[in-house]
Amino acid sequence: DETLFLGARMRAGGYEVAVIDARGADRLVLPVEARGHSFAIDTPRRRAVAFARSPGRHAVAFDVDGRAEPVGIAAAPGRHFFGHGVFTPDGRLMLASESDYEAGKGVTGIYDATDGFRRIGEFSTGGIGPHEIVLMPDGKTLCAANGGILTHPDYERLKLNIDTMEPSLAYLDVASGDIVEQVKLAPELHRLSIRHLAIDASGAVWFGCQYEGEASDRPPLVGRHVRGREPELFPGPAETLRALNNYIGSMAVDAAGAIIATSSPQGGLVVFWDAATGRCLGERQLADGCGVAPLRRGHVLATSGRGAIADLSPEKALGIVAEGTSVPAWDNHLRRMG
Repeated sequence: DETLFLGARMRAGGYEVAVIDARGADRLVLPVEARGHSFAIDTPRRRAVAFARSPGRHAVAFDVDGRAEPVGIAAAPGRHFFGHGVFTPDGRLMLASESDYEAGKGVTGIYDATDGFRRIGEFSTGGIGPHEIVLMPDGKTLCAANGGILTHPDYERLKLNIDTMEPSLAYLDVASGDIVEQVKLAPELHRLSIRHLAIDASGAVWFGCQYEGEASDRPPLVGRHVRGREPELFPGPAETLRALNNYIGSMAVDAAGAIIATSSPQGGLVVFWDAATGRCLGERQLADGCGVAPLRRGHVLATSGRGAIADLSPEKALGIVAEGTSVPAWDNHLRRMG
């Protein structure tokens, strides 16, 4: 019954994924061959898939209690991973955000989790660069953040189409792969790449963005979408927006589904938002902080590239920063089991 969290990290020149408890103590450490990003998690069956950082070609499925040998998953020819995925509620399928990079379109790869994670198909996400994908509360609909940025694994992280970006949120029927709803940002915001997602208690999708326009521009970076409506954007206070430095690196909702946390490693802070109103509730400083995950009502657990593991809320910050040469540098995302 213990709450566990999953994160990717770098230590002593190597890469690993770790399962930790709420106090930051390691429960499982798994060495991996490439820098990690985020996870697909199947809580009832105590397993997860760790994805390499985009544009990655590798993933690994593992038992979070270390009771089974890990299973490597290679990207299909002509595809690369974007670092995110989900399991269907029955645990039968694992879905991953991917790029068909020669055709320049985003796809969701479909993997049979009952047969060694064999890839059995894919469906379009209706855009380019699908980054994070989340399963909606109905368990039947996938929401994909089409960031709009074309990448290619042969060119590292070079962005190949900045002038023609067209970010969107696409809702996909998992059974058929059909797009059942899609919304786009205003044309003047076409360089505002939608990247990360969280679902609040009402079922609204919150999204965090990274801006690929002029560094001096200050577009809003956080938004909310309710199905059947247009997206809403929340800039927050001008000084907070400026401090975010045009970059949201991760987001999470608290355990009550009422508070949204958005991190900016470039800005060194985590900003909190009221899920009901979109009002900015405050910010907490965390140098190179990016990973955020639900901890309890009003609180998130946050990790940083400098080894910090912190308990953060709009009102206060608790936690410690590990010191020494063996401090792990936590990567972009922290995910909670359950």
